[in-house]
Parts: sequence; structure tokens; C-alpha cells
Amino acid sequence: MIRWIYNLLFNVGLVFAAPFYFLKLQRRGGWRENFGQRWGLYEGVLKQTLTNRRVVWLHAVSVGEVNLCLQLVDALQRRLPHHKLVVSTTTSTGMAELKRRLPGSVTRIYYPIDRRRQVQRALSAIHPRAMVFIESELWPNMIWGLQRRDIPYFLVNARISERSHRRYRKGAFLFRSVFGGFRGIGVQTPEDCTRLESLGVPSKVLHLTGSLKFEAAAPSVKPPMDARALLRQIGVADDALILVAGSTHSGEEVILARIAARLRATFPNLFLILVPRHQERGGEVGKALSEMDVRFVFRSLINPEFRPSTPSPDCLVVNSTGELRSFYGCADVVFIGKSLTSEGGQNPIEPAALGKSVVFGPHMENFAQISALFLRHRGAVQIADETELEKTLQRLLASPSERLELGTRGLAVVRENQGAMNKTVEMIASALDETIPTAPSPEE
Repeated sequence: MIRWIYNLLFNVGLVFAAPFYFLKLQRRGGWRENFGQRWGLYEGVLKQTLTNRRVVWLHAVSVGEVNLCLQLVDALQRRLPHHKLVVSTTTSTGMAELKRRLPGSVTRIYYPIDRRRQVQRALSAIHPRAMVFIESELWPNMIWGLQRRDIPYFLVNARISERSHRRYRKGAFLFRSVFGGFRGIGVQTPEDCTRLESLGVPSKVLHLTGSLKFEAAAPSVKPPMDARALLRQIGVADDALILVAGSTHSGEEVILARIAARLRATFPNLFLILVPRHQERGGEVGKALSEMDVRFVFRSLINPEFRPSTPSPDCLVVNSTGELRSFYGCADVVFIGKSLTSEGGQNPIEPAALGKSVVFGPHMENFAQISALFLRHRGAVQIADETELEKTLQRLLASPSERLELGTRGLAVVRENQGAMNKTVEMIASALDETIPTAPSPEE
């Protein structure tokens, strides 16, 4: 009865949501390519690559989860060498990252819409031996489909905020059947364990692994682009002070631009880099900056033929994806977006892993435990409002030694909290009854 009601409501909701869904796809671009996969049409694409293979299907919703998934893929390939990995994503921006960074041996697809027929098509085409969900985005029909086929499924880097916990408890009649069947769940904190148990998750499947974000933030590979060379190309001197605002949301770009304009009275070589969380907001941000008479350039316009204007710009608007880490690498101070004008916050680990001075606002609800950890070890600074943000930035920009000390403490927090990847892979591999290969000795 519960499943019948869910499917009825889902189909009704799909009809009303369809115009907004397609508008969102159109705004992000690239939606036509492999659009049929969103409806479970994979057979022609996957028949040759997956036939007679032991498949592990990993799902990473969008860019943030894709970044975690890439390192998980690398670890699983080494631990489960006889398995074929398939990675799905929901967004075109997530797919762009998979195409750019995923090894050719790993198949990438779009995740199907959660209608029963589409889910059954997908499972019949992929025929996974196991499925791994990264962080969130659990859809009932997919879970029920896995249960019907007795396919083990896992949730890794699980985090459940107090707000999400209250929401899930309201729908306990539905979510108990979803949460109760996991073969293994890797959770970030003891609080997450407690909340998941209250939602019907057996304690025996809960594994306190810590956060994979500490692992994914480790600068283990060369950045995909040379941000410093790009800044030189638009006329930014190597000795300029660089303020990077990462994953910003509506209203924050204007605040940062306003503060930067005032700070240039003291720091004339200050350059601002704005990286909106959603690249399609680039036009909106550009319009707001134009109204403020801010000299800026869009990242998308910079190519080998680009020539800097005179005078050179004061701001770069990064209306592209996958390059935030590169710009963090050349920052003197980093502001974490969605923490000042919107609730939730964004991930502070990535810039901290690069030894950067990190500042965030009062709203870090989605990273409450992580932000508290940085604050406890004085590895980041939290501000209450625009006025305090300006004072903090002025102090940090004026003091290289304070920036260095703050960045060093933040990096220490990252290093002390790594190790979640090995625990996560062990949880998955042991449940699949795999023999974990050991690394060869140096003599070999």
C-alpha cells in the first residue's frame, strides 16, 4: 500500500514539476546528450561493456559527490580488481566532471528517474552485484528494486542533520523500508549513527568511518588548470593579494564586491575571485557587479587569444565548473559561500587542505561538525555579519604571519582526520566477500 501511494504521488508530482525540471536542465546546458538514460534506456550503450561482468554501481548526485566518488573509484579499483565500476550522476555538471576526470575503464551514465518501470529497466541493463550511494539522494523505487533482486546496497559518507532527521521522522512509514535494508552505512559522526538508528537502521550495519571529504580534499593530483597563469593573462600581478569566495549564493557576491572595494583603499593590489555555486548564475552575478561599476571579467571569456583590458579588472567571475580547487590554490584568504546570506554552508575542507586561511559566516548547518572541528583547533575563523567579515579580512590581509598560522592549523585538522577511505572500502569489500589484495613489498 505504501509503495502504491508513493508511486501515485510521484507521478502526480512529476507532471507538475516537469516544466521546472526541463527549465533547470536547459539552464545548465548539455541536457540532450544521453537524455534517454534518465528514463532507464541503457541497453544499447552498456550491453558490450557490462556483459558477464561483476558490476558495482556508484551514484554521485552532482559535482560535490563526484569529487568524493573519484577517489572512491580509485580505491575500489585497487581493492576489487575483478569488478567493473559504473558511476551515475543526476546533473549535467556532474557528468561533465565524470567525463573530464574519470578513467576510461569506468562507465559513466545518468541516474534514472525514480519511476518503477525506469528503475527496473536500469537494473536489468546494468545488473549490478552491489550499489553504493554517495552521501544522500535515496529514492524509494530504486531501493525497493534492489531489495526485490537481493542486491546489497551501501551508503557512504552518510551525514544527517537535525533538520533532515526531523523530516525523515515525519515520513517514517516510508523511510523505514528504505533505511532498514542497507548492507553497510559509513557515517561521519556518532551523532549521525544515533539519528540513523532512530530511523530504523540496524546498528550492525553502521560503521563510524569519518568524513571522506577530508580524503577527497587532499591535493594528491595536479590541479586541472593553472590558475596563476590565467590571472597573469588578465593582468593580475603575481604579488597581488587574492581573495577567493568559493561556492557563493545569491547576495554574497555583492557583499564581497562591496567589501573588496572598500579594502582597496588599504590594499590597492587586492583582487577578488567570485565562484558561484551554480555556474548558470554567472549572468546574474555579472549584472549585479556592472550595476556597482565593478571591473570584472568572466572566466568563460578567457582563451589563448584573450587580451587584458586597460585598466585591468578588479574581479574574476568563474562561470565554469571543476576549477574551484585551482583558484583556491592561489588564494591568500578564502571565504566559504552559502554561509552569510543563505543557510547550510559549503565545504571548508578543500581550501584548508591547501593550507589557506579560511573564513566562513554564521550559517554552516550542513557542515556543523566539520566547521566546529576547525573552530575548536583555531583552523578557521567564523564571522557573524558583513561588518565582522570586513574587519576579519582586513586583519588577515594585513598579516601574512597570521594567515600562515591559520592555514597551518587548518591543514593539521585535515591531516588528523584522514583515514575514512580505507574504512569505507573495507566495509564494501568485506560485505562482498572479497579477498583484499595487499600491497607488494618494496622488494617486489
